Amino acid sequence: MRKLLSAPPFRHVRDAEIFRLAVPTFFALISEPLFLLTDSAVVGRLGTAELAGLGVASQVLLTFASLCIFLAYGTTSAVARRFGAGDIPAGIRHGVDGLWLALLIGIGVIAVFLPLAPWLIQSLGASDTAAPHALTYLRISLLSTPALLITMAGTGVLRGLQDARSPLLVALGANLANIVLCVTFVFGFGWGIAGSAWSTVAAQTAGAAVYIVVVGRAARRNGVAIAPSSAGLRATASAGFALFVRTVSMRIVLIVTTAVAARLGDTEVAAHHVAFQLWTLLVFAMDAIAIAGQSIIGRYLGAGDAPGARAITRRMVEWGVLSGVAFLLLVLAVRPFAALPFTTDPEVGALIFAVLIIVALLQPLSGVVMVLDGILMGAGDQRYLAWAGVWTMLAFLPCALLVLWATPQGSPYGLPALWLAYGVWIAARGITLALRARGGAWLVTGAAGPGDRERQRSD
Repeated sequence: MRKLLSAPPFRHVRDAEIFRLAVPTFFALISEPLFLLTDSAVVGRLGTAELAGLGVASQVLLTFASLCIFLAYGTTSAVARRFGAGDIPAGIRHGVDGLWLALLIGIGVIAVFLPLAPWLIQSLGASDTAAPHALTYLRISLLSTPALLITMAGTGVLRGLQDARSPLLVALGANLANIVLCVTFVFGFGWGIAGSAWSTVAAQTAGAAVYIVVVGRAARRNGVAIAPSSAGLRATASAGFALFVRTVSMRIVLIVTTAVAARLGDTEVAAHHVAFQLWTLLVFAMDAIAIAGQSIIGRYLGAGDAPGARAITRRMVEWGVLSGVAFLLLVLAVRPFAALPFTTDPEVGALIFAVLIIVALLQPLSGVVMVLDGILMGAGDQRYLAWAGVWTMLAFLPCALLVLWATPQGSPYGLPALWLAYGVWIAARGITLALRARGGAWLVTGAAGPGDRERQRSD
């Protein structure tokens, strides 16, 4: 009988390689949801309506960010492949084009969606009391979209170059500034929920400026022009399309979840927002191994080492399971006290307490899902990820709609049932990713991964 683990924790020959990237990535990733939780704690002191408004608006903003996540993930994979093949200038060229594409997309998001902000809030089912707060937060925070997307692209460049330390320092600096500014603007200046939004704009703009400087210096050292390349922009956008489809399906799941929670009531959507922020914190923490996997797998395949990629994949999956078990125990331990920093409403607190048992039980499976998703992304298997995303979304939607149809407003069972439906989606993702990882179709070696043909023709 095969052992469950290929080696005890921290004793595997590849553990040092994994954690050299995963540890700084872990702290960079958890810094974002930790500071989002700080925003939630600050806004929650303003009232339940404000917290509910933040919950609705944040889903819109997270949707924009997630739809453009290919700027980080696609760039990481492409740059890591070229790093493994020894062609660093080509990787930086890809990264520079990614920064320009991020800027253009960010400007487009502001131009298109700022006028549509009231409709976006209404479409998520915000109540009459929560909607004004959601609209205020959304309109201001949309202004930070270009900076947010530039930060994503810059992070992808550095991680592809196997540098996880610099993104950590930028994330900590920007998010620490966000905490100070949020408290100052909301309570010191009395700006309310608008102060929370303006603190986000200021902090993200500062972080984006740092990435522009860092990538610009790397480009000059390697003789890479910082001007945009039209062919490079087209190739970067084309390579990211499959990731875009994957992310659309994921965002539909999260938007529908929030929309159902909002229609269950203000208490439910406020509790859901806190539970989801805690879930996001745990996902980001486990995603450290997944993002390290993107960099490592891209480098291994770029260097032509398919057996090495297979071996390190198994070890990263093992660490995904171990992390999930650790977070299961952690959530159970903090569950009795988790609502205290966010709300004084006993009904909201009771719902948070109920939902967190489901959040805890999903952690081991979530760990496997995060790791396998990152590994296939690092391998450039975006087409499969796109189709898998569509099918798992279709598995989730009937479950969520059944909750909305079968649960009367105000029922204490509505939100837990909604999170069980969310668990169905996580399970479906685990099945599709595990089936793919067991095969060998994703083990494509060489510097040029999928989606690079147009860039090659232009070189």
